[in-house]
Amino acid sequence: MLSLQVILMAASVAVSLAILIYASWRDYVCREVSNKVWAIYAPIALALTLSELILYEPFSLQWYALSVGVTVAIALLLFYTGGFGGADSKALMCIALALPFAPVVLFSPLIPSAISPQSNIIFPIVIFGNAVLFAAASGVYMLLRNIIWHKRHKVPMFTGSLACESVGKKILVLITGYKMNICKLKEKWHIYPMEDVDDRYVENRKLVIVPKEEGRDKIVQRLSNAIENKNIDCYVWATPGLPMLIFVTLGLIVALFGGDMVWLLVRTVLGS
Repeated sequence: MLSLQVILMAASVAVSLAILIYASWRDYVCREVSNKVWAIYAPIALALTLSELILYEPFSLQWYALSVGVTVAIALLLFYTGGFGGADSKALMCIALALPFAPVVLFSPLIPSAISPQSNIIFPIVIFGNAVLFAAASGVYMLLRNIIWHKRHKVPMFTGSLACESVGKKILVLITGYKMNICKLKEKWHIYPMEDVDDRYVENRKLVIVPKEEGRDKIVQRLSNAIENKNIDCYVWATPGLPMLIFVTLGLIVALFGGDMVWLLVRTVLGS
């Protein structure tokens, strides 16, 4: 018969997965997650975790406070520096309330060497690390996709004035975006242009490293007009802008079943 402690822990995991999967879907479909999601998630997470700790591990309450405090500080820092969106930061904070420590009673990672010391102290950091690692891996995919596109079409990746952009900007574009026909860009509202043209000199193209939803349609129209007037070619840089919430959710799932992938990578590189 399952103990109440295991039931409370399982409930925290189930609620977290359900809400994060839903939030990821909403973020991908409409690029917006209602604050109601976090307003529901946070109190449920707090109630479940506090109930478990007070009833069975009251000595862990101080570590709970530490885990939540560190995670909230990191989430706020990422938000105010532009590294995370509002929903991403709120998700990380809610995860800290629900799963401050690795639920080892329920899940034993399939890779023993991927069990890190921080898993039992600040589990949300493990989830965050996994998320960042997976987001970085998507950059490798983008780079390979761009190389294949370049070989297939046999045209320069950066044409016209784009060739004069800095190396840093070009690298960021190569790992976060890809070339696509302006017609497809018009059809796919969730894909954002990573370049723009000057209002007066339409031949002057410039890279947009951090595309925003605001003004997207105007930029697409300017690019379309420039293409119709044969000022630039029909292929422009764009990015699907995969929501970080998807990677956070994936990071949680992998942390539960696989462990700390960053810790495993570091140990593999160091040969320990």
